[in-house]
Amino acid sequence: MASLCLHGYVSGRVQGVYFRQSTAAEAEALGLDGWVRNLDDGRVEVLFEGDEAAVRTLATWLEHGPDAAEVSSVALTEQAVQGIAGFIVRR
Repeated sequence: MASLCLHGYVSGRVQGVYFRQSTAAEAEALGLDGWVRNLDDGRVEVLFEGDEAAVRTLATWLEHGPDAAEVSSVALTEQAVQGIAGFIVRR
């Protein structure tokens, strides 16, 4: 099973709409590891890794996020797998 790590930024109305918590729930359901956090400029930053198919599934989910979100763009780049254990919401 191939592993993949993606890091990136989600823009739009993505703060105050449970985006971080929803991302963590999706990642955990997919068996992914990593983290998500809000940035001062209104974007959400995310890093997630695991099975390549699951990573690509979460990447697609980020394009719309939870129901209350209005995603305008998602910019993800591949990184070396970091060996993170679990998925956390950073403050």
